[in-house]
Amino acid sequence: MPVTDVTTDHEALTMTLTAEFAASVDRLWKAFTDPAQLERFWGPPGWPATFPRFDFAVGGRADYYMTSPRGEKAGGSWEFLEIDEPRAFAVLDSFVDAGGAPADGLPTMRVVFAFEPTAAGSKLINTTYFTSAEALEQVVAMGAVEGSTMAFNQLDRVLAGLREYSAGKGTQTEILDDTHVRITRLVEGPRHLVWRAHQEPELMRQWLLGPDGWRMSVCEIDPAVGGRYRYEWEPLEGMPGEKFGFDGETLLWEAPRRAVTTEHMTGTDFPSTLNDLTLDEEDGATLITLVIEYPDKETRDMVLATGMTDGMEASYGRLEGVLERVG
Repeated sequence: MPVTDVTTDHEALTMTLTAEFAASVDRLWKAFTDPAQLERFWGPPGWPATFPRFDFAVGGRADYYMTSPRGEKAGGSWEFLEIDEPRAFAVLDSFVDAGGAPADGLPTMRVVFAFEPTAAGSKLINTTYFTSAEALEQVVAMGAVEGSTMAFNQLDRVLAGLREYSAGKGTQTEILDDTHVRITRLVEGPRHLVWRAHQEPELMRQWLLGPDGWRMSVCEIDPAVGGRYRYEWEPLEGMPGEKFGFDGETLLWEAPRRAVTTEHMTGTDFPSTLNDLTLDEEDGATLITLVIEYPDKETRDMVLATGMTDGMEASYGRLEGVLERVG
């Protein structure tokens, strides 16, 4: 993981994050000063960022918000104080309310992003300066250390490019913590077609099948927020297995980038999971990222032990064939 250290200093009133990357300083600088790239890593898994404004000049301002799987928004703004391309830039970082004004009861901080060359590539030193020990403790208690670490640990795939980062890896499953798993798969095809293939029943029936020998017998989707869906699979004639299905509710719908749903195994009292799907496109390929939130570690481990990753890889292999035909 890129993040090598996070240190809080209550005497100096600072929090310093250090991360190292196998990329040049110029490449790292671009990732932090291009809002399209910032949106792909700024914000921990489950809270992706959107930058509707990015005026990168001294005295300019960047506005962003992060959106939770349930649609809550956390806003922030940067006022650019200093820019020394490509070595460093400094901002005044504020939590903001829905109207863009500094949020009551939350601190404003000076933040410096410094970039240094290393033998293997480059290093980021991200230092946040607080006005009081209380402000430092407040931000740390809000999960700043964990959130920043998870966010910057997503940067490798942005720096490398999606094809290089994902080459030969197939479907990857990462355990993020006791209740969260991240699944990624790069597929050849533009994002709008991948989105369609995840939302249109006639396309889903062609690829969302898991291992060979199954058919999708029910595929009903209401994509509106608050709408319900129901999927059901059954074995082909002569194949072993019993039919099963899932149902759930749409919590967030941001076509063609993100959809969040609950997922419950139909006819059981098993608890639901939260499935957060995000699609990122680069050079005609789309990275599918699915962050799954489980109710507890035991449920997480039980599901992973079913061979879920292998089943998803078989489905994503079929998806690429569907994208070729549709495209």
